[in-house]
Amino acid sequence: MLDYPAIAAVAAVIRTGSFEAAALQLGVTPSAVSQRVKGLEERLGVPLVVRGSPCTATAAGARLSAHLDQVSLLEQDLVVHAPGLLGAPDAHRPPLKVAVNSDSLATWFPAAAARFAGSSDATLDLMLDDEAHTAERLRSGEVLAAITTTGKTVQGCRTVSLGALRYIATASPAYATRYFGGGVTKETLARAPVLRFDPRDELQNRWAVTSVGAAVKAPTHWVPSTRGFLDLTLAGLGWSVTPETLAAPLLASGRLIDLDPRVRVDVPLFWQHLRITSRLIDDLTSAVREAAKEFLAAD
Repeated sequence: MLDYPAIAAVAAVIRTGSFEAAALQLGVTPSAVSQRVKGLEERLGVPLVVRGSPCTATAAGARLSAHLDQVSLLEQDLVVHAPGLLGAPDAHRPPLKVAVNSDSLATWFPAAAARFAGSSDATLDLMLDDEAHTAERLRSGEVLAAITTTGKTVQGCRTVSLGALRYIATASPAYATRYFGGGVTKETLARAPVLRFDPRDELQNRWAVTSVGAAVKAPTHWVPSTRGFLDLTLAGLGWSVTPETLAAPLLASGRLIDLDPRVRVDVPLFWQHLRITSRLIDDLTSAVREAAKEFLAAD
């Protein structure tokens, strides 16, 4: 039988980053947390926590922490359906861990989170990552659900198609006059500075291949922020490919211009979650699907 108080101590250290913070969260002394973690490591014969500032999880520690999240999720359902069966509700019940990409968080996902909060007192722990890599968070057990760009179901999970997040290429009027006065061509794109989220961001290349038949090879500003993209595009630092829903009001006001109205880049999104019977997961899935239906383009 697993020692769940000890696993809870491991999870708290991983979640908070220190034994002292974990102790405050659990309502015990740092010494008690240390003893529980050390005792469980000795019984299992593997390290669970990498001591440092902050403390981090080993592979085994991450698996145990993920297991505790799933058990806690099932226990919350028991509290709802059989009040008193497990005693008083856990004041430190962990939030639902969800991996979400920055563009979804800046556009449609807040509506999903608000819908979920309106029907539940559970909290969310959102982990930001590139949408093409959030599935890895789910596969490793770090999260219970994720927004992904792959329809290939992670083992042990269910997949729901949500629609597509639509992107357009924009620039400020002054920037467009300076770099694209003669039109958007392979030659002008090669000279015009571009904004990219990170080295994995291929949206600019996808747009350029459709627009002018060639990928972008130009001076690049690295901006790992959706809002930063928009602000720096408005400031004239570079051109960018941003979610249409964010750019639309700025296009309407004339503060941005559409570099090629013929071209739109659609990124299909999927909702993947653990294949377990849970009211909270079902409620969150329903909220995500409703928000996606309202804000995303149909596949």
